[in-house]
Amino acid sequence: MGRTNVGKSTLFNRLTGTRDALVADYPGLTRDRLYGFTAAELPDAVVIDTGGLVVAGDSMAALMQAQVGLALDEADAVLMVVDGQAGLVAEDHHVASLLRRSGKPVVLAVNKGEGREAAGFTADFWELGFGQPRAISASRGDGVRELLDRALACCPPAAPGQEATDPAADPVPPGRRIAVLGRPNVGKSTLINRLLREERLVTRDEAGTTRDLVRVPFELEGEHFTLVDTAGLRRRAKVSGTIEKFSVAKTLQALDEADAVIVLLDAREGVTEQDASLIGLVIERGRALSIGINKWDGLSDSERRKFMHGFAHALPFLDFVEHHAISALHGSNILDLFRSAVRAATAAHAELPTQELTRILETLVEAHPPPIVRRQRIRLSYAHQGGRRPPLIVVHGTQTALLPDSYRRFLINEFRRAFKLTGTPIRLELRTGKNPFAGRRNTLTRRQLEKRRRLRRRPKR
Repeated sequence: MGRTNVGKSTLFNRLTGTRDALVADYPGLTRDRLYGFTAAELPDAVVIDTGGLVVAGDSMAALMQAQVGLALDEADAVLMVVDGQAGLVAEDHHVASLLRRSGKPVVLAVNKGEGREAAGFTADFWELGFGQPRAISASRGDGVRELLDRALACCPPAAPGQEATDPAADPVPPGRRIAVLGRPNVGKSTLINRLLREERLVTRDEAGTTRDLVRVPFELEGEHFTLVDTAGLRRRAKVSGTIEKFSVAKTLQALDEADAVIVLLDAREGVTEQDASLIGLVIERGRALSIGINKWDGLSDSERRKFMHGFAHALPFLDFVEHHAISALHGSNILDLFRSAVRAATAAHAELPTQELTRILETLVEAHPPPIVRRQRIRLSYAHQGGRRPPLIVVHGTQTALLPDSYRRFLINEFRRAFKLTGTPIRLELRTGKNPFAGRRNTLTRRQLEKRRRLRRRPKR
């Protein structure tokens, strides 16, 4: 914890050995709580990054302070970070007063002490009353290990069964990853808060509220998941500023890591070009997909019919994806939407037996043979699975390079129907076996060639 722009997110990244928290020389960059495990070479602990505390501010500052208060309630010990280069300021006193009222043990970290003599650099901060200030450099890692050891020494012993799981194995909470994507201000954070039934994320009726990539553990019906909140994606021409570009990069990272993606649309604005582009990007990267049509409760019947007409016209390629009309604010149909994303993730990881794939291929070829192209017969022999997430089906045969796109789509649709692969793209790879006689010279003897010529010259009866 600490005031704005003192290096809390840099310290979080140093402790966790990641780059999960956005870092920039910009006050108020962090808004949501970020959780992470300490790096493998450090003692086991869970670290929480928080937004900066200010003495007075707007409604956004109040929402951020509420998130800091929730993190403080959960913490066993607090690392209060101050800026040694700027010296002691009034906002540091404000943070210290808040921490004293909490009753939590506090370790004072004086950041940005690269190459400085510790005693003189930290002298002013004894005034805060938290004991010996510890000079560190979050960017270089100087003094961070000693700081963590001191904080852990202040913590009560872990109860049985509460020890941190192996953070080196996977710094991300377990379970399938379900990422929520969409344009700014469509209700992504509100949807996650409603699923969790708590105000886990900062929400506000303003575009660009979420900046960081926030991973939240979630359990439903005994199964573990990780919900991933992302920053809203705008058209590339409208993306400006370093912070927004980093946020977009984090969102694309979440897309690559996800097992399934929920794309939220704003029912009041209809399907925009940016929505179609985002959905196309998800499918292009092979991610399982479910569509949520948010703010549905505020539409009249005629507006709903108009939206569905535009949806069918703008996204005709989404016939394999489930879509749900929801209200993230009131919670209508949000579990149906989440379960459809889980089904899509399950389909993306499905195992397709070679025997069954080949049997289906033979049935399809017998009922609808491939067309003859350039006087050449295309033969499809057998199929097997070549990968998952998304499913990759490899079909072997002869002259497969000539197979028309329409027949490829026919095979994909039939495989999808046979294995009930709803919500996930399917890749189809065609392979042609090598001709064993290709490139070989004629090995007939001279006598055999002469006999063949005589037969050709023999007059027909």
